[in-house]
Amino acid sequence: MPTGTPIAARADDLAKVTYNADGLVPAIVQDGSTHQVLMMAWMTEATLRKTLATGRTVFWSRSRNEEWAKGDTSGDRQWVREAYYDCDGDTLLFVVEQEGKGACHTGEVSCFYRSFGDQAQ
Repeated sequence: MPTGTPIAARADDLAKVTYNADGLVPAIVQDGSTHQVLMMAWMTEATLRKTLATGRTVFWSRSRNEEWAKGDTSGDRQWVREAYYDCDGDTLLFVVEQEGKGACHTGEVSCFYRSFGDQAQ
């Protein structure tokens, strides 16, 4: 069973993260083995800190207005291996080891399984 890899973030790096008016920042999650983008979710400063401290993704649910650790219900946990923030500090990227069936609540591996038009898959 995989385990979390805590990431000791520097205070000056955390200070560079820019949150929107609702106190949220988008977080993209990518599979470390396949490099496939698995999902995008929102984080608060608290869930970012919790994710980095535990090595397991924790997000903010806008619809439920609460924190949620990915996989608590489904068992499809994400174990952080690397964490980045972009040049503007307004988007996060987590490279993870995905446990279980996948990241999408529909049962798909990735939330990005639908395409516009007739595109080769």
